[in-house]
Amino acid sequence: MKTRTGPNGSADRHVKEIKRKTHRKFSAEEKIRIVLDGLRGESSISELCRREGIAE
Repeated sequence: MKTRTGPNGSADRHVKEIKRKTHRKFSAEEKIRIVLDGLRGESSISELCRREGIAE
């Protein structure tokens, strides 16, 4: 069920727009750094994920 939230769109459109703006993109260097941090084992995976703002 779609509900109107204003003159120009639906709630679904607003939700998609918010998700699009908050979706993070990681460079290859960032991904490698995060994986290497996890492999070092200096902190737990859950702590690393919390720090980086990603899911386990």
